[in-house]
Amino acid sequence: MKVLRIVANVQAPDMTAAKRFYQDILGLELVMDLGWIVTFGTNTSMKVQLSVASQGGSGTPVPDLSIEVDDLDGALKAMSAAGVPIEYGPADEPWGVRRFYVRDPLDRLVNILVHKN
Repeated sequence: MKVLRIVANVQAPDMTAAKRFYQDILGLELVMDLGWIVTFGTNTSMKVQLSVASQGGSGTPVPDLSIEVDDLDGALKAMSAAGVPIEYGPADEPWGVRRFYVRDPLDRLVNILVHKN
């Protein structure tokens, strides 16, 4: 057996706020919309990963989601422009990532990160 995809399912009473955050601010594509469930993604190939953690690193709580981007400063600027409070960072972490935390409109803690070169 080979795992082909892992999808995070986040409960939401209203899809409007989720669409604004994940599609409008972060730039993910809306790949499926059945009304009661929406799926965001990209046309590029993504790695399948599942992280299990006892803490979030650097004394932070474990985030619900981690989203790797190619331009952390751009993501930070987009979050700030949208009025999304930054809960942690941006921080250069000793394990080679630069990241910040925000809460999505569903109150999930989201780790936005880029791997440093």
